[in-house]
Order: sequence, then C-alpha cells, then structure tokens
Amino acid sequence: MGRKPKSEEERVANRIEDLRTRANLSRQELAEQVGVHYQTIGYIERSEYSPSLVLALRIASVLETSIEEIFWLEEENDV
Repeated sequence: MGRKPKSEEERVANRIEDLRTRANLSRQELAEQVGVHYQTIGYIERSEYSPSLVLALRIASVLETSIEEIFWLEEENDV
C-alpha cells in the first residue's frame, strides 16, 4: 500500500535539505530535535508529506530561520 500523490494545489515545497545540510545536521539529528522519526524528515524533504504547523515551527526553530524561508506553496508551473 503506497502513498497517494498529492494534487498540485496541495504540494508544499521546501528547502529543508539545503538548510539542514548547511546546519551540518543529518536527518536523524533534525528528527530527534523536532521530535519525529527520521523518515518523516525524508518525506517532508521530498514533498511527500506536508508538516503540521507545529512541526513546521519546530523545524524553523531548529534551523534558526522563519517558516517562510523553508516552506512555500508550489505553483502549478513550478512542477
């Protein structure tokens, strides 16, 4: 049983992998700091899962940036 692909209007793009790498954090380390499984960070990085507002705020806090610098709605022509 696989994950259903999100429709275009539901896709949330992000810069987590770039910011995480710059902060010298592994997926596991970021996951531990925000309180989720490391696979959840992978799903979010690949835009397969959109985080809750609370999780997005935790990620932004750990990466020491704003939510707007990490996440944005993916436009149809960005795909």
